[in-house]
Amino acid sequence: MSVGERVLITGGAGFVGSHLADALARQGCRVVLFDNLEPQVHGGEGGRPEYLDRDHELVIGDVRDPDTLGPRVREAEVVVYLAAMVGVGQSMYQVRRYTEVNTLGAANLLQILVDDPGQVRKLLVASSMSIYGEGAYTCPEHGPVAPRLRPPEQLAARAWEPRCSGCGVELTPLPTDEDKPLFPTSIYAINKRDHEEMFLAFAHAYRIPAVALRFFNIYGSRQALSNPYTGVAAIFSGRMLAGKPPLVFEDGRQLRDFVHVSDVVRACELAIERPEADYQALNVGSGRPMSVLEVADALAGELGWAGGVEITEKFRAGDIRHCFADITRIQRLLGYAPKMAFADGVGELVSWVARQQGVPDTVAEATRQLTARGLAR
Repeated sequence: MSVGERVLITGGAGFVGSHLADALARQGCRVVLFDNLEPQVHGGEGGRPEYLDRDHELVIGDVRDPDTLGPRVREAEVVVYLAAMVGVGQSMYQVRRYTEVNTLGAANLLQILVDDPGQVRKLLVASSMSIYGEGAYTCPEHGPVAPRLRPPEQLAARAWEPRCSGCGVELTPLPTDEDKPLFPTSIYAINKRDHEEMFLAFAHAYRIPAVALRFFNIYGSRQALSNPYTGVAAIFSGRMLAGKPPLVFEDGRQLRDFVHVSDVVRACELAIERPEADYQALNVGSGRPMSVLEVADALAGELGWAGGVEITEKFRAGDIRHCFADITRIQRLLGYAPKMAFADGVGELVSWVARQQGVPDTVAEATRQLTARGLAR
């Protein structure tokens, strides 16, 4: 990146986008943020987020509207596409809305570039670990396996660990690399697979380099607390600060990869700056698995919470058991090295959550919506 380079970030007023905008501005880039200020993410007021630097230009618009988006794309040299409706569970009962905003929104941007690429030299698109479905596993008899969803009768029996389809033995989770077959288990996950495949296919056809970054579980300040489908760490923090125990699905021993937003921003910067990952999809995580209960324990220690968690032993349609990142490829190609351990980053998250005022607790209502539709049992 060079001083004065023009960068457009769609979804730029949100969690990751605003942090990335700050980092790029510090390098001398001219940053334009394009965002519809979705109420579920930004609250019901619809105004400019307080955390957003006043020097950042904010264009309020919808990625499905080419008349508003088009001129901003043609003025940019780098486009970072973060815009998306976010929520695995919600996507299963707002199928049309998610697909219209996510898949058709991305198609709109690419059509703008087909018609007139302007000065765009690089594309970056946010993908998601959700596209994998279950993570990678190994069976002691059959070796590496990529299981599909656990059978409903197994989940109904509260037997949580995936089993080998060949011999029935419990599988051992492994770090998930980019070559694992993709088995998305929600409309949101399918939308994110669409994002990366559309951008990479476009990039190859039109020779505008693109990189798809498969984000794992991001946490940190500015994470939306008004969205019950936001990151589990922020949701748990908000519940504890409100004097309510976090709601834990299954038994809480499912493994995830929690990566701090500062490490995600650095991965984005590297992908923009360097050509080695062009036309590829890369994992962005910490490379360190943590159980949901370990996350809750770390947050409770930071907050002095002694109220425990509520283990519901419910499961949600499309839920996976374990998925954590193998980050070998992004380390090799871009020199990415995550620096923020969860134990160090959790304090920043908790401090952010504690400063938020008047944020409604929407978790119980979201769970009720899933249960009413048979998506949580």
